[in-house]
Amino acid sequence: MSKILCVEDDAAMAEHVAHGLAEAGHEVDIAADGETGYALATSGGYDAIVLDRMLPRLDGLAVLTRLRADGMMTPVVMLSALASLDERVRGLRAGSDDYVTKPFELPELLARLEAVQRRNLAGAEITRLQEGELDVDLLTRKVSFAGRRIELQPREFRLLEFLLKHRGQVVTRSMLLEGVWDYHFDPGTNVIDVHVSRLRKKLDEGGASDIVQTVRGAGYRIGGE
Repeated sequence: MSKILCVEDDAAMAEHVAHGLAEAGHEVDIAADGETGYALATSGGYDAIVLDRMLPRLDGLAVLTRLRADGMMTPVVMLSALASLDERVRGLRAGSDDYVTKPFELPELLARLEAVQRRNLAGAEITRLQEGELDVDLLTRKVSFAGRRIELQPREFRLLEFLLKHRGQVVTRSMLLEGVWDYHFDPGTNVIDVHVSRLRKKLDEGGASDIVQTVRGAGYRIGGE
């Protein structure tokens, strides 16, 4: 089930859309003007927005422009009776993910909403990795265990990040050399062993003992059996 905001000033149209979305299993809120729609969109945690092009108080393009300027990337399907190519292009360039012209059939709107949500999930950037109480913030480059900060050097952080992104998999020496050190050959040194040992020591000191497992004769692994 998705939480969807429908911003539409035509009460009958809004009710029609909301009823159809609710029957499909979605939770729906309605806003009858652009200002209310913008306020709800910025505070409601919606999975998608159905946004009419022509709205009182603040038109749909202005609402969309504000949302994108705020950094909000919630998928938006714009509805409009303005079907010209120029208007569709304006809507897409303003940041809408799709543009549906009136009149339309509810099954089409539902399909387009599902499509933009799938694209949004597929393209979502991973910013945090976790394994139990171990938390790695990829934006701030901070590592903590049960709320306790663990200081890592840049290479140690990259090593931990790589292992977590391959959680449950055995990561071989070749994979680490290429993914962490950018080597496409084996330099014949113990650089991996040294850094894994340092990483383990710091994780142990921070309370995250036995996170990095050695798979004898194969490599290393975080998570899994």
